[in-house]
Amino acid sequence: MHITDHLQPCCVALRQQADSLPAAIHQLVELVQKSGCLTDTVQFEQDVLEREKMGGICMGRGLAIPHAKSAGVAHAELAALTLDPPLPCDTPDGEPVRLLFLIAAPADANDLHVQMLAGLATLLLDEEVCRQMLDAPTPTAFCSLIAQHEEPAPPPAEESPAVETPPPPPAQYRLLAVTACPMGVAHTYLAAEALRKAAQERGVTIKVETNGAVGVNDELESDEIAAADCIIIAADKGVSMARFVGKRLVIVSAGDAVRNADAVLNKALNSKVPVYRGGNAFRTSDWRELGRETYRHLMNGISYMIPFVVVGGVMIALSLLLAQMGLAQKYCDLLNNIGKEAFVLIYPVLAASIAVSIGDAPAFMPGLMGGYMAQLGTTAGNKLSWVSSGFWGALIAGFAAGLLVRFLNGLGKKIPENLQQVRSSFLTPLLSLLGIAALMALAVNPPLGRFNQKLYRALDSMRGGSRLTVGAVLGALMATDYGGPINKAAYLTGTLALVSDQLDIMAAVMIGGMVPPIGVALACLLFPHRFTREERRTAPQNLLMGASFVTEGALPFALRDPLRVVPACMAGSSLAGALAVQFGCRCPAPHGGLFLIAVIDNPIGFLAALLCGSLLTALIMGVLKKPVKG
Repeated sequence: MHITDHLQPCCVALRQQADSLPAAIHQLVELVQKSGCLTDTVQFEQDVLEREKMGGICMGRGLAIPHAKSAGVAHAELAALTLDPPLPCDTPDGEPVRLLFLIAAPADANDLHVQMLAGLATLLLDEEVCRQMLDAPTPTAFCSLIAQHEEPAPPPAEESPAVETPPPPPAQYRLLAVTACPMGVAHTYLAAEALRKAAQERGVTIKVETNGAVGVNDELESDEIAAADCIIIAADKGVSMARFVGKRLVIVSAGDAVRNADAVLNKALNSKVPVYRGGNAFRTSDWRELGRETYRHLMNGISYMIPFVVVGGVMIALSLLLAQMGLAQKYCDLLNNIGKEAFVLIYPVLAASIAVSIGDAPAFMPGLMGGYMAQLGTTAGNKLSWVSSGFWGALIAGFAAGLLVRFLNGLGKKIPENLQQVRSSFLTPLLSLLGIAALMALAVNPPLGRFNQKLYRALDSMRGGSRLTVGAVLGALMATDYGGPINKAAYLTGTLALVSDQLDIMAAVMIGGMVPPIGVALACLLFPHRFTREERRTAPQNLLMGASFVTEGALPFALRDPLRVVPACMAGSSLAGALAVQFGCRCPAPHGGLFLIAVIDNPIGFLAALLCGSLLTALIMGVLKKPVKG
């Protein structure tokens, strides 16, 4: 696969200007549109911006590779953009961005976009090639330069039927590596290519396993692991670690490998690298690193939990909608029961996923059982007295199970080798379950169950100003960082309230996330002279995104003018959240926006609250923002 097969001169623009990374991405989207690969330009640009918001597209050394797999893309294509002056933004090395490549991939893409990224990685790691691309006089010369540096396809081997050669012996690698990043695209393959190139320059043999969006490629074999001197883990998410027990191990981020592969190899080739003894976290005295590890394990659990909440809520909402449409009650009850059963699984899934992230596969069973006990509220008392310890109980169960299994595995190393099978198949599962059961039944569920009971009663008893305050605060938090950690925390609060039948809290959370994109769209329509032509063009798509509960539609506006846009959105969302509670709106599902209007209690009140909040956002933006030209 050649890069120039997917990069046309019409999709290249040289020495352009951009005042922000989203603005540069907008130019790239307009360029790639010329190739005819886009079926929905708005959808693709939004998908790229959402990916950019997650970080990791800036590679350092003035390079950036925005990318997205999108339903708005018919076939994979590339676009390129050089900036003059360079664009200062948040980059790993502080160097402003000069050269950008955009990868447009279909939502159901196979590994073609991965091959494109691998080819780009080979080029962009060569600083001389990058300099020549920046100096290219025309787009045609830019593409010709890339074609000159791409490796030609190897000629077909000549047939030699008379001689049979034995298969070559398996390759022995001095170093092995695993690369992975959260989205499984850019840094995964750039890190792999950087390590391969650095090793080649040193004359060191290396094999790199990539844990990317299309799965695992070049998986490390057990005999290769056994023969290697050292293993490099260049990853920003969890990878399978149990296979590396007993080997010298270097753990860095994928970004570290991209920026300074030589330094990573220096570590790996140092004979003082410690031997990995099991467990894949909390092996540091750095509090910041400890915090990042804890957050990564928590997010691993929540990422598995949220689909159960979303689908469960949608199933319940669907059952209510179909009942209103006259479907037979037995089928509506079936859908309702399936949704409720999905809710039953959220805490076991949360705890098990956290436990596996910390302690690998052996921690799954105790984590699952700990989460189930949190769901039931199991104690040593009468079953009628059990009260679920809920989210916090499952959280404790997941971390405790993972750490306990790691501790038991550490002790198990002292057991004679002929008893290791007994340890792994019987002793560790038994002792870990006994430990978690005792912890949950005696120390966690009793106090947290009582706490949850008081909390539910307090929420139920809240009337008037207190409950309005809850709705207002959660609504404002939904409009704080547009899909960031604060937004996710508020959304998680709403989903947990939904599980405990506090449906008005979920309504406040949902309406708080709908107001920002609708508010900025109304501001563009009501105060057109305070927005650029490009911003005004986004009004229809923001109205649709707001109606669909996609808060991120307001993100480009907030990035360009945070001091005016963010307070306006927070004020509008806060008002809408309070009004939704005041009007008695109750939302039975955690997603869907206006598509759930038929099953929301007091739909007229919900629409009125949404309109009031959106108008307040638009009016504040109209007052705060200054007129612009264009």
